Formats: sequence, C-alpha cells, structure tokens
Amino acid sequence: MTKLKVLVSSNDYLDSGIKILEEHFTVVKSRYQNFSEEGLTKNKDELLDLIPGCSALVWVSHHPITKELLDRAGPQLKVVSTASAGYNHCNVPELKKRGIKLANTPGVLSAAVAEVAIALMLGAARRFTENLDQVHSGEWEIGFDKVLGQDIQGSTVGIVGLGGIGQATVKRLRGFDVEKFLYTGHREKPEAKELGAEFVDLDTLLAHSDFVVLAVPLTDETKHMINKTTLAKMKKNAILVNVGRGDLVNQDDLYDALKNRDIYSAGLDVTTPEPLPKDHKLLTLPNIFILPHIGSATIGTRNAMSVLAAKNVVNALNGKPLITPVLE
Repeated sequence: MTKLKVLVSSNDYLDSGIKILEEHFTVVKSRYQNFSEEGLTKNKDELLDLIPGCSALVWVSHHPITKELLDRAGPQLKVVSTASAGYNHCNVPELKKRGIKLANTPGVLSAAVAEVAIALMLGAARRFTENLDQVHSGEWEIGFDKVLGQDIQGSTVGIVGLGGIGQATVKRLRGFDVEKFLYTGHREKPEAKELGAEFVDLDTLLAHSDFVVLAVPLTDETKHMINKTTLAKMKKNAILVNVGRGDLVNQDDLYDALKNRDIYSAGLDVTTPEPLPKDHKLLTLPNIFILPHIGSATIGTRNAMSVLAAKNVVNALNGKPLITPVLE
C-alpha cells in the first residue's frame, strides 16, 4: 500500500520528529531553512514544488502559511502541525474554511520559556545591557551607588495570560520571594489559587505591578495591547517583559516610554520584525534587554516539540484525535 506523504517545511526540523514520521509515512523535507530571508525566497519555491500530493504539513517557521501554498497543496492536505505554541502565523481562517486540521505544541515548551521570562526580568531589572557594554568597552563604572538595579524580591509581578507559560513563570518565581502575584485574562484560572495569584483586570495589574510579563497569544484582541495608553498606566519603576509575540507591543510607543523614562526598562524575547534590524531605534536605548527569540531554544524542549508535532500528524492521518488541537 502506498504511504501517505508528509512535507516538513524546514531542513532543521529535528531527527526525533523525522523518525516518528518515517515509521508511518513517506517524508519529504525541504532542503532549505524556513526562517529569515531564506524562508521567503529559496524555501518558498521549494515548498510550492514539494507540497502537491502531501496529506500533512509540518510547519517549522515564524513565516506565515500562505494561501498560495494551500492552493498548491490541494484537497489532499488534511492537517497542518506547527512546531510552536503560537499559531497566529498559520492562517487559521483559511485552514478552517478548507476543513484542514491544525495542531500546535503547547505545554512542552512552558518551562523553557518561563526560564527566559525570568532571565529577561533579571536582565532588565539589573541593567544587563548597560553592564555588558561596560565589560565590552573595558570602562567599568565602579562605585557604591553606580548602575543600581531593582529587586525581584518583595516586588509585585503581574502576569498577562496565566496559561502554561504564565503558570510556569509564577512557579519558578516563588524562590525569589515575590511579594504578590497578579494575573489577568478572560477568566479566573483554577490553578491560580494554588499559585497564590490574584485575578484582576488589566488596568489594575498595570497600575500595581513592578514587573508586567506578557505571556498571551497574539490575536486581533491582543495586538498592540501594550501601547501609549496602557504604558501610561504603568508605574514609573515598572519593567515590561514580553515572551509572547512581538506585536503584543506597539514598539514605537515602547521606545518613547523607555526614552522618556515613563517606565523603568523592558526585556524582550520577541520583536517585530524578527530579526530586529541592527540599526533599530530600540537598540539605541540603554534600558532595554533583547534576546533573539530563544524562549524554547533548549535541546530537550526542541526535541519535545518535534516529537509532539510528529505525533499530531500520526494521529490526524490515522483517524485519531489530535493531541493538542487548535482546529479539529
């Protein structure tokens, strides 16, 4: 019997996932990376050539899934499995219209992303950007009152989105002797009581938090939720951390708030665009600490994501429920 064909969109998808797919299907993998400029040029044409006849697409990329690619796939495409927790780049309305299932990889990356959220809190609070500049220049600003930062101990931490990543962040911050945890979202979470987190509206969270951690998906509702208006509601000593998606924040408004010292600092693992151009105005500021979207970038986590993405395809093409469904 002829095996169904599965397309893997990027040449850096891990072998742990490939092995699972190859046990069941014929696997076709792009020769190119589906990231940065290569993903928009060489790999775009490669995927258009490879996708006809494929029953599943494993999407490994931050680039959007285009209508052109889905048209080329045709009605044989039954499922898209994205190796990411976020799925705003997966063209959900088009997949839904075509009856194509969609799965993502939440949960398995929560711990790793939470670790990076805390790293950003520390980096922004303890002025890592300024201090690293001193190390590289060899000119240290030495003195008892020099380059002083802020404490996590005794602070109020506000989590915007108490999902898997938000909960993992709170659990890990317990050892820092945080004074109070606040959270906001569509509804109260049953897990919050055990975590000692208090449910409040967004305005209250912004007004009272020393750290504001964004851990929500990017949707029409959350796009630019941090903007001139919401930044003005934050404390002067507030530190903004974003491990969600770049477009949760209006970066022009954030730049103004940081430059004018309306808030203390910011730590970002996600930006718009990615990569952030080296001459971007945010990079001229001393009070921002930016990482290149490494939230889930550990060996164990990326392997777990690869395996889960593959297992979702196996289930979908064998008539079983998706393990982590977005669209079924």
